[in-house]
Amino acid sequence: MKTLMSFMVLCMLLLWPQFTIGQSTKAKILTENTANVKVSNSIHKFVVFDINHMPFDFAKLKGKKIIVVNTASKCGYTPQYEQLQKLYEKYQQKGLVIVGFPANNFRNQEPGTNEEIAEFCKLNYGVTFPMMEKISVKGDDIHPIYQFLTQMEKNGVLDSEVAWNFQKYLINEKGILVKMIKHSTSPLDDEIIKWIEQ
Repeated sequence: MKTLMSFMVLCMLLLWPQFTIGQSTKAKILTENTANVKVSNSIHKFVVFDINHMPFDFAKLKGKKIIVVNTASKCGYTPQYEQLQKLYEKYQQKGLVIVGFPANNFRNQEPGTNEEIAEFCKLNYGVTFPMMEKISVKGDDIHPIYQFLTQMEKNGVLDSEVAWNFQKYLINEKGILVKMIKHSTSPLDDEIIKWIEQ
C-alpha cells in the first residue's frame, strides 16, 4: 500500500508542471485571442475628417471615453447641442470626448455646408467639442464609421439602426462600443452620467 501511494505521489509530482504549463499556455492563448478581437472591433482604427476637413485620428483618443452623436441644425432635438457642450465642459478633464457627426438623413434637417454648420454650432451653442464633416449615418451611402457603430459583425457588440438625429453611442477607453442611447434621451441623463463617472 505504501509503495502504491508513493508511486501515485511521484506521478503527480512529475505530471504537475506539464499540467500547469498547459493551463498557463491556454490562458495566454485565450487572452491573446480576446485582445485581438477587441483591437479589431475598436473605433481607434478609424481616421475621419473634421468639419474643417483636417484628419481626425480616433487612435489619439485611446484611454478616453467617447460619445459619438449624429447631429442636425434644424431638428427638435437641436438644443441637445447645449447639453452636450455642458457635459463636455464638465467631464473633458476627466477623459471624456464628444464627437459630433452632422448628417442630413432625416427630413433634410441638416442642409448646411460644413462651414455653415460650424458657424451655427459656435454662434448658437458655443460648441467646442470635436465636430466632424457632414456624413451619412444610414442607407446605401452610410459612412464606414457608422457601419462600425451599427453592425455587430463590425463592432462585436450589437446591431442597431440610427433612428433619428442625436442618437448616441458610448465607447469605452479601449475603443469598444458599450451601448447605444436613443435620440430622445438627454445627454445629461443619469444613465450617461453614471457611465462617465464609473
